Parts: sequence; C-alpha cells; structure tokens
Amino acid sequence: MNPDAFAADLAEKPARLAELAAALERDDPWAPVGLEARSADLVFVGMGSSHYASSVAAARLRARGVRAVAELASSDLLPRTGPGTTVVAVSASGGSRETLDALDRLSGSGARVVGVTNVESSALSARADVVVPMLAGPEHGGVACRSFQHTLALFLTLEAGMTGAPLPAALVRAAADASADLLERESAWLPAVTEAALGPDGTHLAAPARRLSSAQQSALMLREGPRVAAIGCETGDWAHVDVYLTKNTDYRLVLFGGSRWIDGVREWTDPRGTTLVSVGEDLPTAAVTVRYRGDEDDDVRLLSETLVMELVAARR
Repeated sequence: MNPDAFAADLAEKPARLAELAAALERDDPWAPVGLEARSADLVFVGMGSSHYASSVAAARLRARGVRAVAELASSDLLPRTGPGTTVVAVSASGGSRETLDALDRLSGSGARVVGVTNVESSALSARADVVVPMLAGPEHGGVACRSFQHTLALFLTLEAGMTGAPLPAALVRAAADASADLLERESAWLPAVTEAALGPDGTHLAAPARRLSSAQQSALMLREGPRVAAIGCETGDWAHVDVYLTKNTDYRLVLFGGSRWIDGVREWTDPRGTTLVSVGEDLPTAAVTVRYRGDEDDDVRLLSETLVMELVAARR
C-alpha cells in the first residue's frame, strides 16, 4: 500500500462518482442481465470489501422480496446453483483467486455468471457471461477504496432496476457532493477524529445492519493502511459482542449514525466515559462529531461515510 497514492485515490472520489452518475443517466449497466424480482435467484460471491458490499446488497434485496444471498467465495458451503441462478462474482482486480475458484466450483451447474470488476480485461471478465464495470478508475494506492464505493452504487442500481425504482444517478451525485464536502473540510475535522479514534488498544467501529459494510470497510482501511488493530460490528449486536472491552481497555468507538440501537451503546459507554466519534449524527457524549453534506439521507451515508476513516488511514 502506497499512502500518498492512496490519499490521491481518495481525492478522486467526487470526480469518479460524478462520472459514474453520468454513466447511469445514459444506460442501466444491469440491463443486459435482465433480472426480474419475482423470479431471480441471486448468489453474490467475493472476498473482503467485495463481500462487505455484497452482504448489504443481498440483505436489501431480501427485504424487498428478492431471493438473494452473499457468500465468501472461499466458503466450502456455497449454495447449490442451477439454470435459474445468477452468480454475481465481485472482484475489483478481477483476479481474486478465491472468487475465481468459486466460479470453478460452480461451473457446470448452468448458472449464469455476472462479473462485477474494475478491470474489464481480467480473468473474471473472461469467465463471466455478462460484465458490469465498476468505472472506479485505477487505484494506484493498492487499496480498494473507490471500487468499494462504486460496487455499492452499482448494487443500488441493481436493486432499483429490480424493484421498479429510478436509477440512482441523483443519489450517486449526492454522494459525490458528500465526499467533496468531507475532503474540502478535511483539515477542520481530521486531526480531532484521528486523536479520538486511534487508541493504544485499537479502534472499534459500529454501524446499523443496513450499512454494516461501513464499519467493516472502515476497520479494514485501518488494518490495511496504517496497520493498526481495528474491528467493525453491528450497532445492536455491539452490546452482545463488544461491550466487555469498555470496562478494562482504553476503548475507542466510531459510531456511524442512524441506528435505533445507539441507546444500547450509550447505556454502557456514557457511565464509563468511553471515547466516542460520531459520524453523520449529533451525539452529545461524542468527543468528536463529523457531519457532512447530505448525511440526513441513509443511502448517501452508505456511499460516503467510509471516507472519514479512509482519510484517517491514509494520513496516519
């Protein structure tokens, strides 16, 4: 990972998102796939940030009545597929060996393969029946940051097409504006967030289930960038899996707003004086709060909020 190139990749987020929005205004990238909500069976496979994005996409589709699951490509328990199944294989590089292996194991079943990748001449593209390009541009820092964001935007586009909603070009433009706002005001919020979020015992991040990918991706950025201990969890589940560390460690928690379970977090963090960073929501007990343009919209949050910790990781 190249920190300077990583930071440069992040600086390109607004422009690349604007390009994606323009592309969505011209064409639906999923139109060649021809999926219908009532008859679709979708299996998303990928690793790392690709799996984080896929898991949120599959959950959103299930909530709308679409049969969809997301699996780690490395799993030995991949679902049974057949002629009625569409496998959505996600890899920014198009060369993830686990994802390619999953396609090998699923081959011969008659399932159709859609490759979602940032490299159209990749091995994944060669194995796919249809390719949906991420259009994130080269990531010279070696970190899947813009490609993660574009994957989510493309999955929201898939969801819109399957449920009869307008393609989310306006939403992607709003995410570009949100990203630009965070970048333009970086010097005003980044030092305080860095000091509060990074502690001697690591960083913990929590987000609502519908945006769990934000906590997971942000933790990954801290592990992949400055190589510091970080872990993400779901806000409601936090009280069942992470609360214990607030008692005997210098616990630092980054909370992505919008969860109805934040009171369950505060029940423990308030009396223990836990250091909190709140992103996208005002929280009276937070040491630092980061707000940005458009953060009242949950889907703008989904597409934008990881930039906060990505910038922490790039500048660390």
